[in-house]
Amino acid sequence: MLTSLTISNIVLIDRLHIDFEGGLCVLSGETGAGKSILMDSLGLAMGSRSGRELVRHGTEKASVIADFSLDPTHHIWGFLRDQDIPHEGGQVILRRTLTQDGRSRAFINDQPVSVSLLRDVGDMLVEIHGQHDERGLLNAAGHRNILDNYGQYGPLTAAVRTAHSHLTSLQKQLAAEQAKLDQVKADEDYIRHNLEELASLRPVEGEETTLADERSRMMQGEQMSGGLTDVLKNLLDNNGVDAALRSIIRRLSRMSGQDKGLLDPVVMSLDRAANETSDAIAQLEETLRNLEFDPRELENTEERLFALRAAARKHHCQVDDLPRVLVDFEEKLRALEFGDEEVHRLKAEVVTARQTFEQAVHKLSAARATAAGELDGLVNAEMPPLKMEKARFQTHLEPLAPEDWHSDGGERVEFQISTNPGAPFGGLIKVASGGELSRFILALKVVLARQSTVPTLVFDEIDRGVGGAVADAVGERLKRLSGEAQVLVITHSPQVAARGANHWLIEKTEKIKGGDVYTNVTALGPTDRQEEIARMLAGATVTREARAAAASLMQN
Repeated sequence: MLTSLTISNIVLIDRLHIDFEGGLCVLSGETGAGKSILMDSLGLAMGSRSGRELVRHGTEKASVIADFSLDPTHHIWGFLRDQDIPHEGGQVILRRTLTQDGRSRAFINDQPVSVSLLRDVGDMLVEIHGQHDERGLLNAAGHRNILDNYGQYGPLTAAVRTAHSHLTSLQKQLAAEQAKLDQVKADEDYIRHNLEELASLRPVEGEETTLADERSRMMQGEQMSGGLTDVLKNLLDNNGVDAALRSIIRRLSRMSGQDKGLLDPVVMSLDRAANETSDAIAQLEETLRNLEFDPRELENTEERLFALRAAARKHHCQVDDLPRVLVDFEEKLRALEFGDEEVHRLKAEVVTARQTFEQAVHKLSAARATAAGELDGLVNAEMPPLKMEKARFQTHLEPLAPEDWHSDGGERVEFQISTNPGAPFGGLIKVASGGELSRFILALKVVLARQSTVPTLVFDEIDRGVGGAVADAVGERLKRLSGEAQVLVITHSPQVAARGANHWLIEKTEKIKGGDVYTNVTALGPTDRQEEIARMLAGATVTREARAAAASLMQN
């Protein structure tokens, strides 16, 4: 429950601290005393939109702290763990600050958080209901969730969400596969032509480098071969250098016999030169034989190299990437040949998934119809005590077209009312007057209380426009609700106030110095409670009869 609320510098509130109790908590006061400011402050702590106008004039910063004590089994603890927000001792403290320049900061257990996260946590802790409540029962967008929570058929809603997710996933896969197949079919001639070209070319990774090196070698060899041939020709002309050396050696050998070995060194040197020359000619001839190649081989090499490079330019890639391009075209052709089979398989799976989804939706719709009937009966049973015997309540289930079914099922849910016999049903906020709307909301909350996990309910002047027996019935139901959750009610009704377990008086006071106006909240004991209820009965002048009537109301 909400254990305390601390407010600083909010409009007419200077510094205010309220310690709350469980059960039915009543807040009363004259019109204009500041009850709406109190609600605005609580809403600020819950993550409502803020404005610089809330900061008290003459101050720089306003703040609100809402302290909650919760049961260890409440689902909020798991949520806080998921958000890495520390918590201990069953306590949750929400804090919001607002500066004069409009900047706002939010904290949960003193850890800075976003305002949206503060709002999410606030929604788990407090429900605020009033005649102009757009976030609660008057918002038709939330009626489906309210009905589902009442019906407690969570496995059915989960089955619909799971089936819808699976169906949606398969539909996306089918659409992607069909688009791929359509594209391949549109490009079939292009794919087959390029595949035939590349398949006949048979590109091999690294082949460009090998061919380029071979072409370079052959072109260089062609240039060297001509020069070496001329050299060899010179060496071999006129019987050749080797033959000339041999002839000279023979002449010198004959002459060396006459000079007794004088020419032997010369003969030996020339002999070595002749041998070296002979070896050089043999090596040169071998080199020329190695440089010899078939011109057609160079032509074929160049033709292959140029064909590979042309294909690479055509496909906007490197020559070494051509094998991958060939594989890509093979896969596209394979997709063309087997794509129909894959599309057919996915279509069959989509049909099966849709049948599963439709079955889950039908089961959920049946459960909702049953829960709606039960809810309508219980709410309508609350109408006579609230002096609305002629009014009727219904949970309208509007079927959607099958193509509009979604993860939340196959119908739109809206709470509707008819205030008079024969009058058409319509939305809560469109049909009911202020007093009627308050009673409808109260009847709904009484019925829904057992399924609610929100520990604190706030009713802002929900009894406006009613009195007498109706106000007494409203008080009785608020008291009954307080057995399920902490209930805070801002009221002008003495019949409601008399049923409170605790009572606070909201007053506006003026300081003598400076004439500043402040809002104060005072906890009332039994005597002060009786006096306040008497004031609510009598008005400005509290009479003895009013006090007696107040005492009677409190006793009853």
